Amino acid sequence: MGWIDHAIWWHVYPLGFTGAPIREDHGTPRPRLRRLIPWLDHAIALGCSGLLLGPIFASETHGYDTTDLLGIDPRLGTLEDFDDLVAQCRARGLRLVLDGVFSHVGRGHPRVEAELRSPDPDPTRRLFDIDRSTAEAPTPRVFEGHDSLVRFDHSSPAVRDHVRSVMTYWLGRGADGWRLDAAYSVAPEFWAQVLPPVRDQYPDAWFLGEVLHGDYTDFVSRSGVDTVTQYELWKAIWSSIVDRNFFELDWSLQRHNTFLEHFVPQTFIGNHDVTRIASRVGQDGSALALAILMTVGGIPSIYYGDEQGCTGVKEEGLGGDDAIRPSFPEAPDGMSSLGDDMVRAHQELIGMRRRYPWLLRARTQPLVVENERYRYRTSSEDGSQSLEVELDLSNMPRATVTDPFGTVVWTSG
Repeated sequence: MGWIDHAIWWHVYPLGFTGAPIREDHGTPRPRLRRLIPWLDHAIALGCSGLLLGPIFASETHGYDTTDLLGIDPRLGTLEDFDDLVAQCRARGLRLVLDGVFSHVGRGHPRVEAELRSPDPDPTRRLFDIDRSTAEAPTPRVFEGHDSLVRFDHSSPAVRDHVRSVMTYWLGRGADGWRLDAAYSVAPEFWAQVLPPVRDQYPDAWFLGEVLHGDYTDFVSRSGVDTVTQYELWKAIWSSIVDRNFFELDWSLQRHNTFLEHFVPQTFIGNHDVTRIASRVGQDGSALALAILMTVGGIPSIYYGDEQGCTGVKEEGLGGDDAIRPSFPEAPDGMSSLGDDMVRAHQELIGMRRRYPWLLRARTQPLVVENERYRYRTSSEDGSQSLEVELDLSNMPRATVTDPFGTVVWTSG
């Protein structure tokens, strides 16, 4: 699966990006998925090699309350629209990874009511985790307290078969891999049973597990996924800048080195679930954060809009994700020119990363660690190649990357 060694993802939340209605009436189905096509060249111009898509399957509201994992959400279009998107990605050499919500479904999934009404469901065909301790009122168990999200019964053979069939169906239609939403909430043994038959059929498929905390290495080993989301590094990057405490970043990078001994983490400074990096650390701080992302080991992703310097704060409650999942113009020329400097910074740093492909598995070594100044060497696995990165918060946030001869490779500001 050599293609993943060169992957840099442009991460898009399709329902928000295309302006689909989230909570109100869905209205007439529209082929909004096609609105991504004019943006594919933008992803390439950034230097990205693939599209990491948020949920596109039929759902009740935000895409993570799925009602049909085998059907495109009518708000986004049809199977034909998906096939055309795949064809356009292929024509440009872009890979495509889909978001699979295999932890839970929406409360309105048609099989939920059917199983609730069934007095004694066949355990080999059961899909959902239902509490039947009170025979008169069986109750579905839900995901993290959300009544609208019903848990799959991951001990059931039917669920394993269902997830396998969904994965192979969409891989067969042109997807290159899966992001496994809330993978942390499912026993690793479930993934270990599901993935091998899928890999047998699609050996080049890539599997990314969403894991927030805990023992990343153990999860990768026991589940059989290729990698997990590196939330520890994400947090250390922004909070080190906000708190002016690079000791936190240094500690996280030491941990990151140990992960790289076993797998290549999926790295990011923004995604569909967190406050925008520019809202946390400002525009200058965002460039510094990006410099860190692009000079340490990992498989990086850029969340749509971060390359434009977009802002947005995640809040609790209904509509709390709206600001970080905005709609975008129908084509890149509809964006404000105010984001041009940040676009250039992304192009330059991604271009640098492509010139030094060994950065995929690079290890970091601290050279200077102070509250407001951090200098580290990032080196290839065999130590034969390296760069030095200096981060400075003493005045305006500033990052400088130099090669072994002292030549400046990139600098912010």
